[in-house]
Amino acid sequence: MRNLFVRESGNYKTSYLDDAKMFGTTSGKVKGLLIVAIVLLLPLVTTNYWIGLLTLCAISAVGAIGLNILTGFTGQISIGVGAFLGVGGYTSAILTSTYGLSFWISLPLAGIITALIGGLFGIPSLRLKGLYLAIATLAAQVIILFVISRWDSLTGGTAGMVLNRPRVGNVSLTSNTQYYYLCVIILLLTIMYATNLLRTRTGRAFLAVRDRDIAAQIMGINLFKYKVMAFAISSFFVGISGALLAHYTMIVSPELYNFHVSIEYLAMILIGGLGSVFGSILGAAFITLLPVMLGSFIDILAAFMPDFYQLFSAFKDFVFGAVIILFLIFEPGGLAHIWINIKKYFRLWPFSY
Repeated sequence: MRNLFVRESGNYKTSYLDDAKMFGTTSGKVKGLLIVAIVLLLPLVTTNYWIGLLTLCAISAVGAIGLNILTGFTGQISIGVGAFLGVGGYTSAILTSTYGLSFWISLPLAGIITALIGGLFGIPSLRLKGLYLAIATLAAQVIILFVISRWDSLTGGTAGMVLNRPRVGNVSLTSNTQYYYLCVIILLLTIMYATNLLRTRTGRAFLAVRDRDIAAQIMGINLFKYKVMAFAISSFFVGISGALLAHYTMIVSPELYNFHVSIEYLAMILIGGLGSVFGSILGAAFITLLPVMLGSFIDILAAFMPDFYQLFSAFKDFVFGAVIILFLIFEPGGLAHIWINIKKYFRLWPFSY
């Protein structure tokens, strides 16, 4: 008979069902509910300007999680994210503005159509790796933006298209607070899907392909199937992010989805942490808020040295690139790894040795 006074030290899982749970402990559930409550209550304690910035963070986090599924979980690099954002945005714009469909129908369709196009461009990933795959996804960016810019009858060409905010019944989500809650709900659903994906057969196959694709193929994993699937799943969430961004800004134009946007999304997952859902959120918030913080800092400096305002403004891109390089050199694990180290320190303090 087991001694009732003996307690196990640690969190032990004894079944696959326990291993598949999103929250393994009660404290994990409490922390998760607390974070959700704080996120939902933020609009009550902040200004409309910051609600708009937080909305952009939530939209970017959805796309960053999608990109991390491809690059962080499966090891397939992509620098054509900007074009797939454009596919999602233009699909929703065409379906709602041209054909009069509801936003709630066009949003999933935008994700599905982007997933199909992403899977199509993911086919070369079976033969290409590393730099060659990156060039192939860059070609996808060029091709998609070329089609968007030249297909005037459907996309409006370089003039772009104008959209409306989504409606719930007779209520239009025109305020930043209303749209913030919509984006947060979609972000929470994305987090739940991505977190549970890693616990499934498909997610474990993604990780095996990332770590050693030849060994994964020897073990019976269909490389073509899972690589294309990774591109499709990733593109689905990127397309959803593009549709949300389009309806938030209420305009789509080829200039909004250029190569710089693709670099920003790569920076999000590099700075946040490859292979981490939480890191994708941190990276999206960091990259979205970094220009705002730099702008505020430059305005403060310009108040004391107005003659150097133009010079300070030119340093924004320099700082952006420097931050990425510094993270790659000193903290390759990104913000997610820094957060884990902080938690470990306080969990073991004062006996950190």
